[in-house]
Amino acid sequence: MSSNPWTIRGVVPFFLDNVFKDTVNITPSEKKEPMFVWVLHRITGVLLIVLLSLKFATSFFLMTKEQKPDWALVLHTNPLSDTLLIISAVFHALYGLRTVIIDMGLRREKLLFWVFTILGAALTGALLVVYFTRNY
Repeated sequence: MSSNPWTIRGVVPFFLDNVFKDTVNITPSEKKEPMFVWVLHRITGVLLIVLLSLKFATSFFLMTKEQKPDWALVLHTNPLSDTLLIISAVFHALYGLRTVIIDMGLRREKLLFWVFTILGAALTGALLVVYFTRNY
């Protein structure tokens, strides 16, 4: 009998096939990318919380009909915070999608790392070009 707690009469659901395997062959070079992705995903998550909170908080001060505070206008229209917001949103979304794909059973982590990193760089570059060349 298997030591897998999800086994019912020896049948393992397809989505839990590789979860409880005892032997995992991971070389040190393969371990670097997933750890980097995990850390970057957490950092971009925290950045998104901080930057979106800043955007929401400053937008409340800018919705008044009276004189708008200068500090709120400066913080709300700051290109650095907008750039960080774009980068964080793109990479957080793509690395989250990568995690979901891996959880569904695709074990090609190194390939997924490079695909989503290149896709993220291209998408970030395109969004930053659109952001900095807008005419309004």
